[in-house]
Amino acid sequence: MSLKEQITNDMKAAMRAKEASKLATIRLLQAALKQKEVDERVELDDGMILAIIEKMIKQRKDSIQQFEAGGRPELAEIEKSEIDVLVAYMPAALSDEEVQVAVTAAVAEIGAAGPQDMRKVIELLKTRLAGRADMGKVSGLVKAALSK
Repeated sequence: MSLKEQITNDMKAAMRAKEASKLATIRLLQAALKQKEVDERVELDDGMILAIIEKMIKQRKDSIQQFEAGGRPELAEIEKSEIDVLVAYMPAALSDEEVQVAVTAAVAEIGAAGPQDMRKVIELLKTRLAGRADMGKVSGLVKAALSK
């Protein structure tokens, strides 16, 4: 079953179970997916869907920081519950060691010699690690590996 079908099935299940907050989050996700399909006139594959989910999670994390800084813990809790729903669609995260191994392999595969090759390595890793690793951390590891 594709990720898109799973999201649709989960929406139907949330409707039947009358889980209003989960349903609202899934509808937001479906709206974002539909918007991307309409804007770019493409059929989304699982990789593209994961990228959208990852972006939505990042937006919510930023919102949580803002709400907590502004003294609005009730709104931060809503964002946290939305993150819980979205994270369920992400693949299992890789450990730091697994990410390091992937970075080392990508650097060797491309034959990267220095910082000028960082973009090539990051692009390769983006496809391999989509949704399974924080690309900010990966970028730092690549930079460190190419600085040696």
